[in-house]
Amino acid sequence: MFTFHMAQSLTFSTVVTILLVLTDYGFCMNFKSINASLAGGFASAVATWYGDPNGSGSGGACGFENDVANPTYNSLISAGNQNLFKYGKGCGACYEVKCTQNAQCSGSPIKVTITDECPGACNNDAVHFDLSGKAFGYLAKPGQADALRKLGRITIEYQRVQCSYNARLTFKIDKGSNPYYLAFAIEYLSGDGEIGSVEISSSNSNGWKAAQQSFGATWKVDLPSGIRVLILSGLQLSNPKQLLLHKM
Repeated sequence: MFTFHMAQSLTFSTVVTILLVLTDYGFCMNFKSINASLAGGFASAVATWYGDPNGSGSGGACGFENDVANPTYNSLISAGNQNLFKYGKGCGACYEVKCTQNAQCSGSPIKVTITDECPGACNNDAVHFDLSGKAFGYLAKPGQADALRKLGRITIEYQRVQCSYNARLTFKIDKGSNPYYLAFAIEYLSGDGEIGSVEISSSNSNGWKAAQQSFGATWKVDLPSGIRVLILSGLQLSNPKQLLLHKM
């Protein structure tokens, strides 16, 4: 996980559908290693599926909404029990999963992203992936997707892997934001995928102000009275000078 400091001047009214190019503005980031090992070998888990057989699943509990159906998720997503969802801190984490124990299984791994929570009975299992219908079908041999889905619940193997999003790091500004309150979801974080903490600053404030996790990958911060110019800066790991902001 890493600490992400945002720093680039813009008025609040412009924080909608804009591409920000950073030039001489400063920004600060501190990376921290994640707790889970990456690509450390496959372990056993339970998998189920939800929604339509070829559906995209959902991103509700992480704040990703309908983005899960689009590139770069491409519907290859999963809800997770608390050992995966981690009260929202697991949002955006990537895993390889494969199915080997059923005749319908291909044995080939696919990469999925945690975008939602699987509550309740999912926590009766140590690790439980509740995959989109599309992702579950991708575990099958050609022509066997429906037969595999009919099983409903299967044993799979999984391992944590690096995320490699073919997209800019994205801040989705929540529609409830105003000049004195800011909330935003953070998506497409390549690397370990998890966000440890977020701080913001402004051109007329002293130091950094810590944001609080609202839910999932959505963070919020109350802005001091009178601050109408936000400092927002971002990171795209392949090009640290671009940030895409758009309104939910």
